[in-house]
Amino acid sequence: MKKIFALLLVALMCLAMFAGCAKTNDAGNGTGSVYWLNFKPELDETLQGLAKTYTEKTGVPVKIVTAASGTYSQTLTAEMDKSTPPTMFVIGNQAGVKDWADYALDLTGTPIANELNTDAYNLYDESGKLVSIGYCYECYGIIVNPDLIEAAGHTMDEIKNFEGLKAVAEDIHARAAELGFDAFSSSDMDGSSSWRFTGHMANLEYYYEERDAGGWTECPASLTGAYMDNFKNLYDLCINNSLTDPKDLATGGHDAENEFKTGKAAFFVNGSWEYAAVSETVPNATMIPYYCGVAGEEKAGLNCGTENCWAINAKASEADQKATMDFMVWLVTDPEASAEMVGQLGIMPYKSAPESTNGFLNDAAEYTANGCYVMDWATNYQPNVDDYRAALVSALNQYNADQSDANWEAVKTAFVDGWAVQYAAANG
Repeated sequence: MKKIFALLLVALMCLAMFAGCAKTNDAGNGTGSVYWLNFKPELDETLQGLAKTYTEKTGVPVKIVTAASGTYSQTLTAEMDKSTPPTMFVIGNQAGVKDWADYALDLTGTPIANELNTDAYNLYDESGKLVSIGYCYECYGIIVNPDLIEAAGHTMDEIKNFEGLKAVAEDIHARAAELGFDAFSSSDMDGSSSWRFTGHMANLEYYYEERDAGGWTECPASLTGAYMDNFKNLYDLCINNSLTDPKDLATGGHDAENEFKTGKAAFFVNGSWEYAAVSETVPNATMIPYYCGVAGEEKAGLNCGTENCWAINAKASEADQKATMDFMVWLVTDPEASAEMVGQLGIMPYKSAPESTNGFLNDAAEYTANGCYVMDWATNYQPNVDDYRAALVSALNQYNADQSDANWEAVKTAFVDGWAVQYAAANG
């Protein structure tokens, strides 16, 4: 009887140990999931395909939601209030760090951080926490079709500063009916396009102010507006030598990318993310800097930086955090996945990612190799970015409809005084 009891006791102990092991294994292999709130609309199709592939390979559910262009901040705020918020999201500038650092897992020493080949595009909070890490970097400027420049009787060698750019663009515009194409593609001010000017082209003013100040390490409380005339030089050239009348820019509806791809315009204000699309029909497309009349701009390079920085939700479950980390690492180390990402993004700052085939990023590297200065993304410091840009769009629309001195003063007010107003609003 004692023997039977002893055997039963051993059996029960084994069952208990097995149950404990099973529980431990369940915790270690928790069925986490990934929810990425994507910042880049042009990346959506690729990400949906990669998410499907990853789920098929691992069984881990991956949900990709892409915010509409210009609405990321509002979408992120709304999604974070839901019962199943994003596990993976974008904190792309210092304003975002201030707003979302508490929601961001410290990525210092994590598997994804260990895959980086540079620290140049990472964002930290005041305590030194690694809040978000760059998953690509980009460049922007003016995309050019050299074939159309030559068809108009000019060469790219003529465009080395604003004087040369202005002469070529105005000549093409004056002869547009004869040539069958115009100088600039449309500069729409709707949400799908206005960021090219209120975010990107605005950077030329910020960059030169920043350079004069010896560099910014935090958002300045105010601007001097010292380079507003230079911004006006380039902006006026774009809207007044274009396929579209400036009065018709407010409501949008013009496809600037398609205008360039189909040979209707020689110049297209945009960035390296357009390379895959435009090179299909303009394989030798190149990118030039924002020439705007600043002294010494013959040595200007492209605007290089990123707003694309991954963060992991610190308030997500450990299982979801691990699943998200694993997914990130797969995106930058798996040969096929990383090749697809680089194909769309142009370049990724990770050790295992393939080399860039993006011609515009190669243009940026060539400018740098030739001793040209890089225009960094000072625009990332814009305070209360959505409100600031909305006010600037409103002022530019007023100016586009009537290019009076008074209306340009309103643009300067929105640009310069608006910065101080939004800085105060953001900082109390």
